[in-house]
Parts: sequence; structure tokens; C-alpha cells
Amino acid sequence: MSTPTAAAERRRTRQLLLAMITRLHFYVGLLVGPFLLIAALSGIAYALTPQLEQWVYHDALTTQSQGEAQPLARQIAAAQAAAGISQAPAAVRPAPAMGQTTRVMFDDPSVGEFRHRALFIDPVTLAVRGDLPVYGTSGVLPLRTTIDQFHRSLLLGEPGRVYSELAASWLWLLALGGVVLWWQRRGARRAPAASPQRRRQRHATLGIVAALGLVFFSATGLTWSKWAGGNIAELRHAWGWGTPSVSTALEGQSAAAADPHAEHHHAAGGMSMTASGVTGADFDSALAAARHAGLLAGKIELLPPAAPDRAWKVREIGREWPTEVDQVALDPHSFAVLDRTDFSTFPLAAKLTRWGIDLHMGVLFGLPNQLALVAVAGSLATLIFWGYRMWWQRRPASGTRAAPQTLSTLFAQLSWGPRLGVLLVALALGLALPVMGASLVLFVAIDWLRWRVSNAMRLARTA
Repeated sequence: MSTPTAAAERRRTRQLLLAMITRLHFYVGLLVGPFLLIAALSGIAYALTPQLEQWVYHDALTTQSQGEAQPLARQIAAAQAAAGISQAPAAVRPAPAMGQTTRVMFDDPSVGEFRHRALFIDPVTLAVRGDLPVYGTSGVLPLRTTIDQFHRSLLLGEPGRVYSELAASWLWLLALGGVVLWWQRRGARRAPAASPQRRRQRHATLGIVAALGLVFFSATGLTWSKWAGGNIAELRHAWGWGTPSVSTALEGQSAAAADPHAEHHHAAGGMSMTASGVTGADFDSALAAARHAGLLAGKIELLPPAAPDRAWKVREIGREWPTEVDQVALDPHSFAVLDRTDFSTFPLAAKLTRWGIDLHMGVLFGLPNQLALVAVAGSLATLIFWGYRMWWQRRPASGTRAAPQTLSTLFAQLSWGPRLGVLLVALALGLALPVMGASLVLFVAIDWLRWRVSNAMRLARTA
């Protein structure tokens, strides 16, 4: 049976923990807000890239010609002649529909690391419609490449990825902390329109509406991060949640774990030189064999053997709903199917990973998906603006002598049990999300310094 003293202690502990959540919510919003704002605005730009690409690269992606498409061998020969390249393509994406072009991609060191030189061929007339560098295994066009790299790393390369990991690491906690604060203050009387309380209520209401989307952004964004993403990848591997992929080894075929993020971060896999002896006619044979094996999607990519002991890989690349990502490995001589993976047989975790990534990128449901992403990212930007405005309007006046409330003072008032619990949770989060852990140490250091300075000033005034 609970005693009055025990009940009072529990109430006191809840109040202190709520005050700590409030203070941490403030710190994260104040110090991580700029990074979240950049991620939100660049994410909006990325979500709109399909329409921007169709406008910017309309000539390269489309054609007005009508009629039957010519064999891939002739389309490849046209691309080779235009580019002055005799080697076989590193990959070919046949025109997925009438009025669209075939993409023939070549290894070319002059266009940069992890890039291919892509020629866009009219499949009917064999005219060259465009010649552009495309990035990574997903063949992303230059506009999307720039926006994507800014969103992920501020165009600073690997060091810049710290910014996006910092934002993703704290976003979910910021959103859930806001939900807790809203729940504790629910039922409060509606404040006057111009009052600080009304602005806080408006901030909280929008946060509740966007909370699920913000947590989703954070969870899926972390899978792309450098340190937390590595921990997540190890966890998925240990639990058998890897995405199946065909093996192209000619001996001992077995399914291997693929990188489901290649569409977004453009890993270097598949960028090696093709095996010698591959001809344009082989691409037609590989396409026919893949169609016969049941890969019937309009969007398909043909990857020739990367070495003499490797097989062809043919994969569907349709990320929309329904998802079309089946793959086959083909014998380089007979074009018989050596290995295959079908999305319908993927483990549920692998399917959820694929759908989550495509939903984050705005491609799973097309325009509705894009608009939803824009709405959530726009809500995040608005919340940040409102949060800074509330902080500025409520900041202590010059000369105020009231001691600031800090995490350190609140933590010191906790009893030993809750204090140990807070430390264990912070340690677990810091290990799982290293950038969050490092920034939390910084938050605590700043908070402790404020506490010490406040104590010193108070002692000086009373001396």
C-alpha cells in the first residue's frame, strides 16, 4: 500500500522529470534548430525534384518519335559513336515507355568519382537526346545529385554528414518530448490570441499534428547516417533483416545482403569496369532472358558482368507502388537464370525497409507522397521559427537576477533511483546514436557552466 510520503515523492519525481524534458526540449530546439531547418528546407527541394528534373532535362528524358524501338545493340552503338567510346556500357536502362529515352551509361573517370557518363538515346531514331554525368548505382541526374548531397552533407562530403546525423538523432526525441509536454498541459484554458501562452499552444498543436511524420523522418534518416546508420545496419544483419540480392558469382550462387539505400546515397557497388567481350547484342539477349524469367516492369536496368567470373544482373528499378525490384542473375554465355530474388518473397522487415526508404524519398506514392513530405517538412520549419520567436520574446530581461533553471539543478534534486535511470537512458542513447551522445555531453557542459556561473554570481551578491 502506497504511503502519503511515497506518493508525494513520486509526484515530485514526475515534476522534476517533466521539467528536465522541458529544459532539454528547449536546448535541442535552440541549438539543433538551425540544422533541422536546413534539413527541412533541403528536404522540400529534394521531394520536388521529379518535377524539376522533367522540366530541366526534358529534352534528354523525352522524345516525340513514334514507332517500334530498335534493338539495344543499335542504340548502344549510337551511344558509343556519339561518345567516342568503344567499351561496353556499364549499365543500360531501356526506354520504359513510348516517348521516353534509353539511358546508356559508361565508365568514364573524367566525370568524377562514383559517376557514369550517360547518353540518352531516342530508341526509334537513334538520335542522341542528351549527354550527362549521372551519380552512383541509381543513375541520379545532376540536379538531384546536388540537392541530395546538400541535404545529406551540405556539399562538404563525409565531414558534412555530421550535420544531418545530428538533426536526425535529435528530431525524434524533440518530437516525442513535445508530445509529452502537450499531454501534460492538455485541457488548459484557451489563452488570448496575442499572449505567449497562445503562441505556445499553437506551437504544441502543430507539433502534435506533425509528430508522426517527424519521428518517421528521424527513424528513416538515421539509417543513412554514418555512425548510427552503421549500428542500425549491424542490428539488421544480426536479426536477419537484410535486403536479399542476387549473387553474380559464377560458383556457389547464394543470396547476399544488398544496400537498400543505394537509390539515395549512391554506393559505389556496380561501378566496376565491365568484363571484356560483352557486345551490344548481349544486352538484347539479357533483356529477352529477363523478360522470359518474369521481369516485366517497364523500368529495368541491365548490368553486364563486372569480371570474367561474374554473371549478368538484371533488376527492376520501379520504386513506386506496387514496388517492382525483382532481380535475376544470368549466365554470361547461355543467359540462363542462375539466381533470382522476388520482392514478394522478401521478409517483412526487408519490405518495410524498402517502403520506408522510398516513402522518405517521396517516390512510393508519387505526387501524394511528395505533398505529404512537403507538408511535414514545412511544419518542421514553421515549428522552428515559432520556437525561436517564443524564446526571443520570453528571454530574460537585461539585469534579471533570477537564477536560471538548468538540467544540472533539476538532476541534482532527483533521488538516487531516478537519477540512475536518467544516466542509464542517456548512456544507452549515446552508445546507439553517437552524434547525439556527443552533443548531449556538450549540452550538459553548457548547462553545468551556466549553473556554476549562476551560483558564483548569487554568492557574490550575498557576500
